[in-house]
Amino acid sequence: MSKNRPDAAQNDGSIYPDTLLTHGGNHPEDFHGFVNPPVVHASTVLFPNVKSMRDGSRTYHYGRRGTPTTAALEEAITALEGAAGTKLATSGLNAIALALLSCLKAGDNVLIVDTCYGPTRELADRLLPRYGITATYFDPSVGAEVEGLFQDNTRALFLESPGSLTMEMLDIAPLVAAAKARGARVLMDNTWATPLFYQPIRDGIDLSIQAATKYIVGHSDTMIGTVAASAEAWPDLEATHGWLGLHVAPDDVYLALRGLKTLSVRLERHQRNATAVAEWLQSRPEIREVRYPALAGSPGHNLWSTYFKGACGLFTFAFDKRVSEAQSEAFLDALKLFGLGYSWGGYESLAIPVRLNGIRTASPASVVEAGPMVRLHVGLEDPRDLIADLEQALAAAIPA
Repeated sequence: MSKNRPDAAQNDGSIYPDTLLTHGGNHPEDFHGFVNPPVVHASTVLFPNVKSMRDGSRTYHYGRRGTPTTAALEEAITALEGAAGTKLATSGLNAIALALLSCLKAGDNVLIVDTCYGPTRELADRLLPRYGITATYFDPSVGAEVEGLFQDNTRALFLESPGSLTMEMLDIAPLVAAAKARGARVLMDNTWATPLFYQPIRDGIDLSIQAATKYIVGHSDTMIGTVAASAEAWPDLEATHGWLGLHVAPDDVYLALRGLKTLSVRLERHQRNATAVAEWLQSRPEIREVRYPALAGSPGHNLWSTYFKGACGLFTFAFDKRVSEAQSEAFLDALKLFGLGYSWGGYESLAIPVRLNGIRTASPASVVEAGPMVRLHVGLEDPRDLIADLEQALAAAIPA
């Protein structure tokens, strides 16, 4: 798999990811030598004559269809993903919708992993049926047996690994093989790993989705999504993006470009900090289980080792059964450095309570027998301070 291939560290056989992050999408020679691409605010593009308006010879012809700013980010993501092309969306969820609509039509069915991001499920259950598209969910542990779940009209398989909230890992290869045997497109929400730690397209996945709001931007100040496509999926993605009239504001694109330059160094720190915090939580008597796939002994660690080259700062832990919901909430309320807020991937540490009731339809969550669950995003603070914050919150909420 990806981690074990000799060329896994490189994208085109000659340039490594850290170098690509630094130089990807930059063309100083086109902009008077300035290092960064210009932030182009534009709608109208002027043509020198009617012929050039009609023959499509100009690179840019209308702001919605792209500018040098959007092209720079698309070029960088395409190279990082090892893709045929990339399109931008206004958020991660918008990117998921774009990817699904690019390969589904009325009468089609999509198979979706049961551990998907909650809003992905809402999109599939509430919006897609309006257009005659059905969704079926599958157990993340199903492996090659997913083949038996394909219907005659199943045209797409949607993956996310690790899964939202419970961090369950997928054995990706047999899932992709089953879809390919049926001629179905494979999509993956790869926000957790980013293209630095896993490149879905290298393993036969057709559409790799990023909520670039998270680690690509990295500073909690921009909403943006990306969809990178294989050569087979690219024409449909490009056409659907145009038909939907999707466009991302140039300042948001610029912030994603800026964040991309430091993605590698930030992820390295996020992983180091998260590992320290997760190991400390494992030692606590109040905690029954830590779900961080990069951590030895964590559920799914072997699959993480097979496919991924690294991990981010997001993981979940479950309290012991003796801890009540009220105590779990008191623990969260007592935190000082971990903010209570949705999203993740920024520089700051965050925490949310995890509620699994009603969000699994094809499989039981494997952690429901434990106590209350909490999801942490470990940021760029000193891990010693984060551990001290967790320790004081435990002491305040759960008497010894």
